[in-house]
Amino acid sequence: MQLYFIRHGQSINNALWERTGSNSGRKMDPDLTETGLKQAELLAQFLNRPVPEIDPAAKDFQNRAGFNLTHIYTSLMLRAVATGMVIAELLDLPLIAWRDLHESGGLFLEDESTGELVGQPGPNLAYFEQKYPRLVHKIPLGDEGWWNMSFEPVEERPLRARRVLDELITRHGGSQDSVAFISHGGIYNYFLMAVLGLSSKEGFWFLMNNTAISRIDFFEDRVILVYQNKTDHLPDDMIT
Repeated sequence: MQLYFIRHGQSINNALWERTGSNSGRKMDPDLTETGLKQAELLAQFLNRPVPEIDPAAKDFQNRAGFNLTHIYTSLMLRAVATGMVIAELLDLPLIAWRDLHESGGLFLEDESTGELVGQPGPNLAYFEQKYPRLVHKIPLGDEGWWNMSFEPVEERPLRARRVLDELITRHGGSQDSVAFISHGGIYNYFLMAVLGLSSKEGFWFLMNNTAISRIDFFEDRVILVYQNKTDHLPDDMIT
């Protein structure tokens, strides 16, 4: 199995931070900016680019022969769904919701009077069915919103990342599947630490730019981090 962990395109909150260095005015569940949408389009074209003729015996660790994705999973956060939808439509694949791929903390806003991070309901089933009919969900989204929980504490994030890794192996381990996760930079770090057997308490951080790709190959006897934070599909002025 090959896993391509892909961060979403630039969100409104990403742009706010780049512009101000502050989270003041952040949105609970931001959509993509115009730049983020263009990044997603360039990413989709890169994943779907024509396949050149290469030696079939060669080890294609840079995807010169393409990606040949078989499954696309997405976080239910809007910036990830919007990014995944562009890819899924171009590749004509279903976009499959995976709740645990959400960003660290979940959906929340800060109470300005107390500083408390308060969980928010998020979009509900009707919203997703109307705006993203290609989205496949086998999880209850509900009428009250798919999140509808408290802020996710830090100590729960490594456990969730381990849960995602275990479920990925259950679904695709030992196969020739080529799987894409459309997700987020924070949970990517917890996920990669779970893959590498590292502790989240040791101060590691793995950079992921918007729409960057990290490839991890899973074999029966080993796991190979083939590359991480690949942005070959973006011109220099669109790397955010």
